[in-house]
Amino acid sequence: MTNFAESGTKRRRWPYRLAVVLIAYLAMAYFLAPLLWIHHEHEAGLASLPMVTRTSDDIPADPLNVGIVGSGEEVVRAMNAAGWFAADAVTLRSSIEIVGSVVLDRPYHNAPVSPLYYLGKKEQYAFEKPVGSSADRRNHVRFWKALEKGDDGRPVWLGSATFDRGVGLSHDTGQVTHHIAANIDAERDLLMADLSKANVVSNFFQISGIGPTLFGRNGGGDPYYTDGEIHVAVLVPGAANGPADPPTIPPPSLIALKDAIWHGIAQKARGTP
Repeated sequence: MTNFAESGTKRRRWPYRLAVVLIAYLAMAYFLAPLLWIHHEHEAGLASLPMVTRTSDDIPADPLNVGIVGSGEEVVRAMNAAGWFAADAVTLRSSIEIVGSVVLDRPYHNAPVSPLYYLGKKEQYAFEKPVGSSADRRNHVRFWKALEKGDDGRPVWLGSATFDRGVGLSHDTGQVTHHIAANIDAERDLLMADLSKANVVSNFFQISGIGPTLFGRNGGGDPYYTDGEIHVAVLVPGAANGPADPPTIPPPSLIALKDAIWHGIAQKARGTP
């Protein structure tokens, strides 16, 4: 009798427990989670802007994950100092050269990148850092001017940094394209580290991007995942003689908590240690 009574009590409690879990999920998904990643306290002018680029066919493409504060000249000087090459424009000649680089396994440090669009404009700058002897594998980033004047009076550039892992056909259009590696946060962190080593940065901070994304797809159909944060480098005026170890302005405590939880979830989902 006791076991039967206890079993009945557990069955009656189950709907209440399910309701509590459901309410907790709804609160997290629709109230708490958005609050945790919406933070533009360092550059309030970015709050209303989209955080995903588009292809020429208006398909959602790579998300924004990096930023730079500085003039256009400072951006070019900083990226050159960090060991990144400016990409050539897409022309018939550069297209033939990149094909030759991939097929013949020969260097092409300024290989063109396919255009992407943000706020209706093609990227103003594109840079790359080769990996290996040909242009099929490379680190690369595109930048768009998001604000003419940020909090310190200089332009704010937002960019999308990804790693090209090889050449193939687009899953969406069937066109020949580079395929990106899924971990776009790693590419973001690499670029920020390279800028830091070049002694061109006064400080770093982060702002909200697209938010935590585990199963994203870019314009070529490639999967990606990200904590949804944009890391921003504030350049030293003139992009020279910055500190050897530029400070990072810490994010709000709730954002730091969200990031810690996210990385734990992402590691478990991806089976990484």
